[in-house]
Amino acid sequence: MHERVRGRELELRHLRCLVAIADTGTLTDAAIELGVSQAAVSRTLLALERILGVRLLHRTSRVCVPTAAGARVLARARHLLAEADDLVHRATAGHTRLRVGHAWSAMGRHTAEFQRRWRERHPEVELRLIRHNTPTGGLAEGLCDLAVVRTEPGPGSYAEAVVGHEPRVVALASDDPWARRRGVRLAEIRERTLIIDRRTGTTTLGLWPEGARPSVEFTQDIDDWLAAIATGRCVGVTPRATAAQYRRDGIVYRALRDAEPVPVRLVWRRHDPHPATDAAVALLGELYREGA
Repeated sequence: MHERVRGRELELRHLRCLVAIADTGTLTDAAIELGVSQAAVSRTLLALERILGVRLLHRTSRVCVPTAAGARVLARARHLLAEADDLVHRATAGHTRLRVGHAWSAMGRHTAEFQRRWRERHPEVELRLIRHNTPTGGLAEGLCDLAVVRTEPGPGSYAEAVVGHEPRVVALASDDPWARRRGVRLAEIRERTLIIDRRTGTTTLGLWPEGARPSVEFTQDIDDWLAAIATGRCVGVTPRATAAQYRRDGIVYRALRDAEPVPVRLVWRRHDPHPATDAAVALLGELYREGA
């Protein structure tokens, strides 16, 4: 029990004081280094020796020299202080970088403008976009600070803000007969094979009434989804953002005229929001309102 009490009394300031004395050689110079009085340095050193139960320094009128025990403690103290400084650096550096995750298409046609305006308005916070093929765009995996999603994040530890809405489009092979048209209706798609991304896609068979639904193939990745469409075997339904981010040879996008738009959300951890979250929500909402 006595050892646990000692451990709780030990503080980083005790270790910083010991290192300062060892580096400067005297209590007086250590006091100047630490910005405190010589008496405070002496009291802190005595407290540390009491906590550890060993004498750490030989004191003379001119200089302080580590004892054998002091030399061992000094080596460990330097390591612990370096670890503590690194911890502080990592924690504070996290606030100077904002990582925004997404599964497919980031902010769609607003992506470049979001990056440009963010750099102009918040130069002190580095913006990084991270693609991760999960429903939360890497948020659940700890890879980002907030994420752009186009599906419900589900109840639990996430907070969210709807920043805009995107119309749906149909993805087709460029030589598909529908590619010559300007738009397609939902009812027409039941004649085709629809490919759906089971993991992160926004399309479900709930868009069609029972008994009037298309046949379906499933995939779990945007590249596989596009490859299947390019063969002409399947068509896909997706938010317009996909058309902005994935311009591919062999693929065209046409308006889906009678489908509800897709809500675009920013989501973040409810109990650990990044300080720049509100600014990101405001800027992306601004871009969707402008329609830029």
